[in-house]
Amino acid sequence: MTKKERYKLFIDYFSVHQPDAETELVFTDPYELLVAVILSAQCTDKRVNILTPPFFNKFPNFTTLANASEAEVFELIKSCSYPNNKTKHLIGMAKMLRNDFNGIVPSDLEELQKLPGVGRKTANVVLSVMFLKPTMAVDTHVFRVSKRIGLTTDSKTPYDTEKELVRQIPQKYISRAHHWLILHGRYICQARKPKCPECQISHFCRYFEEKNRKEKTPIHNIS
Repeated sequence: MTKKERYKLFIDYFSVHQPDAETELVFTDPYELLVAVILSAQCTDKRVNILTPPFFNKFPNFTTLANASEAEVFELIKSCSYPNNKTKHLIGMAKMLRNDFNGIVPSDLEELQKLPGVGRKTANVVLSVMFLKPTMAVDTHVFRVSKRIGLTTDSKTPYDTEKELVRQIPQKYISRAHHWLILHGRYICQARKPKCPECQISHFCRYFEEKNRKEKTPIHNIS
C-alpha cells in the first residue's frame, strides 16, 4: 500500500467516524487555552481539567496572573508535572501579554513562541484550536501514531512529522487530523500496548501489517 493510499484511507475513515474531533482541554477564551496548554506539557488533559477551574477562579485573566506570586500559582498547580517551571512560565507569560501584547494572545506562530513556556507545539495547538489555522501540533501521540500508521515513515523529529503531515493532508482537515491522531493514540494506539484487536483502522496500518507478517513468518531451527 502506498503512502498516498494510507492518507486517503486515514482521512476517509476519521472524517466519517470523528468528524467533530476536538481538544479535551476545557477553556473559554484564548488566555484560558494558553494556560491549559502550558500546563498540559507532560501532563494529561484530565489532570489539567481538574486544576484549571480553581486556577481560573483565582486568576481569571492575564492581569491577575501577572500580579500573582510564585507561591500562589505553585499551590494551585503543584499536582501537575514540573510545577516549578510551569509556575515561572505562567507568570512570565502573563507579564509578557500585559507588557508586550496589550493583553491579546497573538495569532502568529513566531509571536506566540516569544511567550515563556510556549514552544512550537504549544503555539500550534493555540493557532489550531483557538484561531482555526491549519497547523499541526506534534506531541508524543501524533509522532508515534502517524509513524505507526505509515503516514510519516521517514520522519525523524517532531518538526519533520509536522512538515510531512501538513504537506500531505488537505488544509481543511489539518486541524481535525491533529485531534484524530491524538485521540487515537490516547485511547487505542497506546505506546506500550496498542489495542490492535479493537482498532478500526488496522486494515491500512503499517505497524499492524508488519506485526502480522512477523507472526506468520516461520522460524527455522538450525541443527
